[in-house]
Amino acid sequence: MTTNVENHLKDSRTDELSFQKIKKFTPDIIARFQKMVYSYYREYGRTFPWRETTNPYHILVSEAMLQQTQTERVVQKYHQFITTFPDFCSLARAPLQKILEVWHGLGYNRRAMNLKRTAEIIVTQYHGVLPSDFEVLQTFPGIGKATAG
Repeated sequence: MTTNVENHLKDSRTDELSFQKIKKFTPDIIARFQKMVYSYYREYGRTFPWRETTNPYHILVSEAMLQQTQTERVVQKYHQFITTFPDFCSLARAPLQKILEVWHGLGYNRRAMNLKRTAEIIVTQYHGVLPSDFEVLQTFPGIGKATAG
């Protein structure tokens, strides 16, 4: 038996309003929705350097930069920041003034200060390796549930 939900998912013109009518999301419906999203991303998605890396430090830097900052601004600063401070150790050792100079243009300097404090903790308590534990990550300055997840 074909449900309205399945009909909506088969329709290539499906929009978000169609999904408001769905009463129950079955695993099959979720899988089909995921397929639609991935398909859309393959066709229209933008490429960013932080999506091309598995380096936890690079990803954490991008997460901090992207908080309340337009993506285009982050793209302009990301490589400079990573080149200047390539890992947690270099960021932890750097003078705050130098970090803020490189950060300039992104706004919300507290994020840069939190990144430095986080790097110091990771270097001194975790030997320069970012823990993967969700609860531990949330204890670092400036890292909440969204960034830790």
